[in-house]
Amino acid sequence: MTISTTMTIGHELDVAEVISETADSKSFVLRPPTGLRDRFDYLPGQFLTVRVPSERTGHVARSYSLSSAPGIDDELKITVKRTADGYASNWLCDNVLPGDTMTVLPPAGTFTHTAQDADVLLFAAGSGVTPVMSILKTALLQSDRSVVLVYANRDRGSIIFRSELDDLAARFADRLTVHHWLDDEHGFPSVERVAAVAGDNGVREVFVCGPQPFMDMVRAGTSTAGIPAERFHQEVFVSLTGDPFAARPAVDDSASGDAVPAVVHLDGVAHEFDWPAGQTLVDVLLGRGVDVPFSCMSGECGSCACTVVSGKVVMNDTGILDPADLAEGYILGCQSRPDSGPVEIEF
Repeated sequence: MTISTTMTIGHELDVAEVISETADSKSFVLRPPTGLRDRFDYLPGQFLTVRVPSERTGHVARSYSLSSAPGIDDELKITVKRTADGYASNWLCDNVLPGDTMTVLPPAGTFTHTAQDADVLLFAAGSGVTPVMSILKTALLQSDRSVVLVYANRDRGSIIFRSELDDLAARFADRLTVHHWLDDEHGFPSVERVAAVAGDNGVREVFVCGPQPFMDMVRAGTSTAGIPAERFHQEVFVSLTGDPFAARPAVDDSASGDAVPAVVHLDGVAHEFDWPAGQTLVDVLLGRGVDVPFSCMSGECGSCACTVVSGKVVMNDTGILDPADLAEGYILGCQSRPDSGPVEIEF
């Protein structure tokens, strides 16, 4: 059997509503088809990768965080803020209307809250509030945890979800504290100011999302305050250079002579198969109908990160993995091919 490229990627979601949040940001409420709703289960803080039409390249792919909260909001919602030179953000805000459809990948991302009994300290800047809002609502509405949010913006007109935050602060006055940090009133936030807030909330799990300089500053401030690294979580977005929506090669059974026996543990299920030497782990799993996490297909997002339990793989590109990740056995499924086996992988 020869390899074909008929395995299509992406799902069409209906745009149920478009909400103007600020002068330069909009939320898009998305409704999956009835038969795909389970495929779009997600964790607070995760994102969707969206296919955006382009006359020059056919389409581009961008990732946008879900500002909705699972189990709380009936539909999915992503929030998009225009950037000065951002083709995708401007196209979405200018063109998408209720009744349209968006082509998206299933939810992905590791910026999510797993310590369900821990109070949280949230830092956000600009549109970085999007995944933070999902984490905030989940903590307040599905637990009795306490939440502190520090939200930085240029001015009051730039505050995304301002009315919703005001309502939540009034409703949960004993458990939610919101600090709006506005550049035109308070100047820019500093390491010292972050350290002061973190020092008053040192037993919380810390989450931060925003421009890289803001996240670097928050990391330095929380470190100064003595927050352990394992309680610090930050979101990292990159401008995708690959095409995660491109048709993927089907499983090539004719290459079984060069295949390595493999078992992959994912969501409590062990998948056993012969892994062809010329195909990546994500491609093989997708070709076999396995619901494997992925987003960029180019080693840039980390959604497909997993660990090698036994055997050996090789990677085209180590992408966002740092030396400590590699030393602990982490690999990127979209970049990994088998070297010697049997191979055992755990997601």
